[in-house]
Amino acid sequence: MSMIYQTLIISSVAIALTLIYASVLDLRERRVPFKTWYPMLVVALPMAVLTYAGLFSDSPRFALGLLFLSAMLCVFYYVASAYLHLFGGADAWAMIFITACIPLFPAEPYAGYPIIAFFPISVIMNAVLLNLVTPLGIFAMNCLRKNHGPLRYMFVGFPVAGDTIQDEFGFVMEEFTEGENGEVTRRYLSFREAIRRMIRGERRLYTRDFKRNPKEYQEELRLYRKAGTVWISYGVPFILPICAGFISALFIGDIMTILILALSGVV
Repeated sequence: MSMIYQTLIISSVAIALTLIYASVLDLRERRVPFKTWYPMLVVALPMAVLTYAGLFSDSPRFALGLLFLSAMLCVFYYVASAYLHLFGGADAWAMIFITACIPLFPAEPYAGYPIIAFFPISVIMNAVLLNLVTPLGIFAMNCLRKNHGPLRYMFVGFPVAGDTIQDEFGFVMEEFTEGENGEVTRRYLSFREAIRRMIRGERRLYTRDFKRNPKEYQEELRLYRKAGTVWISYGVPFILPICAGFISALFIGDIMTILILALSGVV
């Protein structure tokens, strides 16, 4: 088993460094080219093969179950990204590579092993939980800046100037129409409507698209300038929570398990 943990540690270092670099790229450019993963894959894929070889040698039944679970989860991330549009491409590939290369905890984290010690599940759960902190920060910022909007939208977005919206990062949360008298009316897109559009494959309006293809969005940009301000959802890429979830799972453990034990009075 010592050889297995060594291969997992090597994979973890390679993936952690790549996730940090990918997070910087996504924050700066809002895109992570697939070639970003190449150096990590050169290291992590051979280690994954050695890991499963060692697992099959020690316990074929356990290794086969682990391989099946990993494969199903990888398929889920691919489908969720390519067809359901629930993940960005870089986010999905990050989770696919983590799932394929590190099925087990490389070492016992500070809080100990969770009941289900399947490392990729702890990573995605940690990422989701850590991402929940962001809306609180958005709400606090809106309160400090005295931005007024429907309460639920104040947790996920903020207003930006309509004439410089193409320089911001985020998805447009409002829809504008212009009446015959030239008056601009606006309405907030509901969360349900946004999800339905994503599932149908209809792209949400992304602010960077306005800068890349201004001619295609001339009418929208005109209405935004006329409206004065536009509410957009925060543009923090999910690759950051994935990176944080990965590192926290490595060193701290499964945050959900920690919270459950704390609430039940066990710890």
